[in-house]
Amino acid sequence: MTKIYSTCFAGLLCLFSLAAFGQSDDQVKTIPSLDVPRYLGTWYEIAKFPNWFQKKCVSNTKAVYSVRPDGNLKVLNSCKTAEGTLSEAEGTARQIGPKDSPKLEVRFAPAWLSFLPMVWGDYWVIDLDPQYQVAAVSDPRREYLWILSRTPQLDKKVYDELLQRLQAQQFDVRKLEATTQVSTQKN
Repeated sequence: MTKIYSTCFAGLLCLFSLAAFGQSDDQVKTIPSLDVPRYLGTWYEIAKFPNWFQKKCVSNTKAVYSVRPDGNLKVLNSCKTAEGTLSEAEGTARQIGPKDSPKLEVRFAPAWLSFLPMVWGDYWVIDLDPQYQVAAVSDPRREYLWILSRTPQLDKKVYDELLQRLQAQQFDVRKLEATTQVSTQKN
């Protein structure tokens, strides 16, 4: 009987060891560091994994990042709805770890709820070009994914190369939904 338990224990230990080693390959990898002042400003959504909190958005989705007096970031998300109205959501982002950490948390719940961990969502910068013009943002579980650009349109070659890097990180890029960016300027 003892031999069965020790064999089972050894088998379970082996299984957990393999799972632990396999997990490191499955982990979402962030960029090495993030220069927050360079990241500030306007980012246009090029594509995203569909999610419940953006269901009403049909076009012109963008985010504007700026510094708050407390050192955290102000996040102002906006989009156009099917009714043609502008929908806005203001949130707060904070870095997790050192000042060059690419891991942030974002909260759109009221400030008085900020003590609750569940109101904060992971915002990990997982891809960013050296000029800070194109970014990919996700979370450690790959539930969310956004492709962002400083311009409303993204060059197809740049987009395709980014998709290849995201596939290498085990993202199912077939789930991406393109975001319509319509010019509001009148000629």
